[in-house]
Amino acid sequence: MELGTIIAERPNKVIYQQGDSLIKVFGSDFSPADILNEALNQARVAESGLPMPKVRQVTKLDDGRWAIVMDYIKGKTLSQLMKEHPEREEEYLNKLVDLQMLINSKKASLLSSQKDKFNNKISLTKEYIPATVRYELHIRLEGMRRHDKLCHGDFCPSNVIVGDDGVDYIIDWAHATQGNASADVARTFLTFKLDGKDDLAEKYLDLYCRKSDTAKQYVQKWLPIVAASQIAKGKEDQRQFLLGWIHIFDFE
Repeated sequence: MELGTIIAERPNKVIYQQGDSLIKVFGSDFSPADILNEALNQARVAESGLPMPKVRQVTKLDDGRWAIVMDYIKGKTLSQLMKEHPEREEEYLNKLVDLQMLINSKKASLLSSQKDKFNNKISLTKEYIPATVRYELHIRLEGMRRHDKLCHGDFCPSNVIVGDDGVDYIIDWAHATQGNASADVARTFLTFKLDGKDDLAEKYLDLYCRKSDTAKQYVQKWLPIVAASQIAKGKEDQRQFLLGWIHIFDFE
């Protein structure tokens, strides 16, 4: 397969453009199951009608690496635009929130359960979180309302492409689940915090809660759970930051 031009590189994957196709090539640390699940998630979410690249092919390259081939979207990410036009921050933040509310208005009944995913991830933190705290996290999670809304799982400005055709496309559905929208909001909030954008994080949370008529305290109840779910695979500096969020709010 001709891979074309590299348009993005990360430690564990490389993104290429070949004509009207985007080719995401995964490193050897990704299992075939994870890659196939990402493609399946994207195909299942596409049935909701949300604007997003369509998966064209999942393949194994000659060197043994796996790749997902999908539509190439011409445009800039919302993250790029926010850096280039800081004076339009409010406009872009509104766009981000509106898109997230659109996502959460959809359903994809074949996706895995958000609660199950969080429970599994919390169980993997034995090396970092004491048993008593893990127990409290599991109890808090079970006490949260069980919803079946579509949740992106990693929604942030870099996962929105403002297309040259005027359409806003949502990308990277590897972590999609069905569950509680407020957990998805807590994840986005923590992403801003991890990037050192504290002011933007607070503006985002206030805006989402106002637009969706969601109590801010309810989103905050999810923060220890969501932070814990990110610890096992996080980098060391991020792990210490996330551990701090587990203890910010007292368990009830």
